[in-house]
Amino acid sequence: MLELNRVNSFYGKSHILFDVSLNVQENDIISILGRNGMGKSTLLKTIIGEVEPYGEITFRNQNISGLKPYQIVRYGLGYVPENRCIFPDLTVYQNLLMGLKSRKKQGRITIDEILEKFPVLKERIDVPGGSLSGGEQQMLTICRTLMGDPDLIMVDEPTEGLSPKIIEVVQEILLLIAQKGISILLVEQKLAMALDISKRIYVISHGQLVFESTVEDFKSNPKIQKEYLEV
Repeated sequence: MLELNRVNSFYGKSHILFDVSLNVQENDIISILGRNGMGKSTLLKTIIGEVEPYGEITFRNQNISGLKPYQIVRYGLGYVPENRCIFPDLTVYQNLLMGLKSRKKQGRITIDEILEKFPVLKERIDVPGGSLSGGEQQMLTICRTLMGDPDLIMVDEPTEGLSPKIIEVVQEILLLIAQKGISILLVEQKLAMALDISKRIYVISHGQLVFESTVEDFKSNPKIQKEYLEV
């Protein structure tokens, strides 16, 4: 579904990603793990077109390298940024509507289903997005992206700064996404949650992928965890 072939990216003259190659298959759930500052968020920004890629990125056999983010989204790639980026002056309902590609075509997940599954959003349906708590904004951001009916959704640090109770809700949303047949590429610091839901793991260090395997292999490899994840 998604394939990167020797992709590099830069911030100015600073070389951030080095020859990154990875793939995401249909119904995949992949977590990108690594310490802070290793290039995880830059990787997602490069895929979605916020950072210019050097190398080949294909999505459903279509070369998306160099396209604008809105063009990439139209191919079926969703993106939940780390800073959430909700519309603070729009209500919860209006924020959800902003995620729709078309009001004529119903996606795999509808607004009614979102509100049924997550009553917190239903209770605050007419409240401006800027008035929501951090956890509620994170739920809203993920659900807004789902309104665009993506085939693959990339989620950047969804549990950062959230309470354990809200983290459980975020995990529930991700599991709902997977149940709908939507692939997930997740950047996450909470190792336990990442291992709970993922099928495969990539580890990134200093802009290079240093490990790729199944969750089972990762769990049985304490050396990798100690070298690249422990503080």
